[in-house]
Amino acid sequence: MKALRRYLPILDWGRSYDRGALANDMIAAVIVTIMLIPQSLAYALLAGLPAEAGIYASIAPILLYAVFGTSRALAVGPVAVVSLLTASAVGQVAEQGTAGYAIAALTLAALSGGFLVLLGVLRLGFLANFLSHPVIAGFITASGILIATSQLKHILGISAQGHTLPEMLGSVLAHLGEVNWATVAIGASATAFLFWVRRGLKHFLRHLGLSPFLADLLTKAGPVAAVVATTLAVWGFGLAGHGVAIVGEIPQGLPPLTMPSFEPDLLGALFMPAILISVIGFVESISIAQTLAARKRQRVDPDQELIGLGVANLGAAFTGGYPVTGGFARSVVNFDAGAETPAAGAFTALGLLMASLFLTPLVYYLPKATLAATIIVAVLSLVDFSILKKTWTYSRADFTAVAATILLTLLAGVEMGVASGVAISVLLHLYKTSRPHVAEVGLVPGTQHFRNINRHEVETDPTLLTLRVDESLYFVNARFLEDLVQERVTEGGAIEHVVLMFSAVNEVDFSALESLEAINRRLKDMGVGLHMSEVKGPVMDRLKTSRFLDELNGEVFLSQYDAWRKLGLPAAGRSHRPST
Repeated sequence: MKALRRYLPILDWGRSYDRGALANDMIAAVIVTIMLIPQSLAYALLAGLPAEAGIYASIAPILLYAVFGTSRALAVGPVAVVSLLTASAVGQVAEQGTAGYAIAALTLAALSGGFLVLLGVLRLGFLANFLSHPVIAGFITASGILIATSQLKHILGISAQGHTLPEMLGSVLAHLGEVNWATVAIGASATAFLFWVRRGLKHFLRHLGLSPFLADLLTKAGPVAAVVATTLAVWGFGLAGHGVAIVGEIPQGLPPLTMPSFEPDLLGALFMPAILISVIGFVESISIAQTLAARKRQRVDPDQELIGLGVANLGAAFTGGYPVTGGFARSVVNFDAGAETPAAGAFTALGLLMASLFLTPLVYYLPKATLAATIIVAVLSLVDFSILKKTWTYSRADFTAVAATILLTLLAGVEMGVASGVAISVLLHLYKTSRPHVAEVGLVPGTQHFRNINRHEVETDPTLLTLRVDESLYFVNARFLEDLVQERVTEGGAIEHVVLMFSAVNEVDFSALESLEAINRRLKDMGVGLHMSEVKGPVMDRLKTSRFLDELNGEVFLSQYDAWRKLGLPAAGRSHRPST
């Protein structure tokens, strides 16, 4: 049962499910469903798919995540960034509006789901940590700009293409003569209304005397109001006949059973995009899930989240959807609305199922400009240029990574932006760890503590060199320590002993072991003893499996103070080094 609960978290939270949780989950589901209907339609449009694909991608995936996911508040479904990545990837292998395009989207969801499940079963969730937060923030900011720009054609009622910012802007400018002013009126008014809903409606309703709950509920329903008003306007004034693009007929009924393609050429073309979508989606989901779980002191299992998201994507692949992940805005709404368990997501899926069965004829005249306005208002909240200022102030290396990711995403497209972001994150990690911080330390007078001689007033011994290594040692940085010790000992002076203080070293790989052996041989030939202090248990266990400790021409000390007392000169021979 313990193993079952590990892979089926529903068996864990389901045991304590009661009427109170049921009531709270149903209230949250009603609010999220109201919010999700226009969002699902809009994000399908962004992905280049028929509007119903957004609804389908919000039913089976949510139900499956409720069974396999560990977050109590994460709301899974189509999101802006993944929809953009889907359009970019699928657009390279099929033409929008064709059956091949829809099949490619299903295949992309299946590949992404399979990859996520594999990572979860193998407990490889830590791999997502190689994509740094600044790089993710830069990519999402650039993606928000690209998404908003891509929707200008729907607001203006023109035909425009492009996958990069210059291409999109150039295409929009080239087709400005085709602007449909009825579409502009609808799109501009819907955008202005939705911005006001987001920024001022709740305060306005509270000023009128409505309760906080009712004001919040009506604010969340703002996009639905825009959908209803613009749909009635198009129907009532016959604007579809004046060039206003509408959603048109949406199939009424249950999500269809679909089958992704297993054609080798298609799988090969979508393999890398599927991995990128999986990584981006998982990083976004797990950060949201952990943030919300921390507020209620709950735990989220990253490896099981991989399985939950993977199964959700597999569900989308076989029910007419496309890749999904956890959405920030709807997850926060779900949490704030009082959702206590993943059952809130299941109830949301049932609400969307009812909408698919009974409400789709009502959105026949829904203008695409309204969906574009919904997307623009949603994604502009993702644009955060403050990350540039923060990283410039704190770390120029991180600033370079963020700036490069933003520029490459805008100028070369989302796939190049994601790929470069991953590459930059890994390269930055390797660069930083290839030059570990190694401090020469001395004794703080009157204590048994050792600190950096360049930062504190300490006692030093001219015959004793103590180097504190502040990083695990592996193949990337092993030679750096080797060269540093060689350089410091050959500078001259009366050094008789070198102590490597390993209090911050958690790992020594084989390459680093060979470097330690080289240091030991060189110092032995120079008549200088090599010693170690404060070596952690796991590191010592690993060293004991080699011959290094047997050949060490010095000792291993439990503490640095023990090494100081045994190897150092009497107090009269020590020097006092002032802080710099």
